[in-house]
Amino acid sequence: METKIPSCQEAYELLREFNENESLIRHALAVESVMLHFARLFGEKDTEKWAVIGLVHDLDYERYPEQHCKKVKEILEERKWPEDYIHAIVSHGWGICSDVKPEERMEKVLYTIDELTGLIAATAIMRPSKSILDLTVQSVKKKWKTKGFAAGVNREIIEQGAAMLGMELDAVMDETIKGMQEAAESIGLKGSL
Repeated sequence: METKIPSCQEAYELLREFNENESLIRHALAVESVMLHFARLFGEKDTEKWAVIGLVHDLDYERYPEQHCKKVKEILEERKWPEDYIHAIVSHGWGICSDVKPEERMEKVLYTIDELTGLIAATAIMRPSKSILDLTVQSVKKKWKTKGFAAGVNREIIEQGAAMLGMELDAVMDETIKGMQEAAESIGLKGSL
């Protein structure tokens, strides 16, 4: 079976085909931007691969929330996506809705930052500026400790992911904020700055 290497544009079109919810689209764009940031940070050659995987990681979530990380495998196999792309996407749900463990550095980054982008976005929205552009790690850490804040964010996964990456949590937060800042406008977090 001949595989097809998808471009960011093709990935975005596929995302739009399966998702109408604008907050899910903004989340996908945030994760794409952070994945791209980490790929550059680590000196990866194929940065577009990281971006594509970030963009479609929740492809099946809106239509098939009960089959999240399972349905996406079928969808991408039908479209002849490469196996390593599919493995990376399915692995972000490890321990939640998937038994595929993140092995590659790219997979570990996705696993770690998926939940973290949600916490960071929620923190940015609470700021007077409603912007990610002036957000600090200190602000995120303050909200991190408040259990009721962004209660749906699984902090254990973020900690586990940072450990898998061999990075301090503060450093992961800092780089994730930087990655999201690059997409501030498209993810609706430019605010009043």
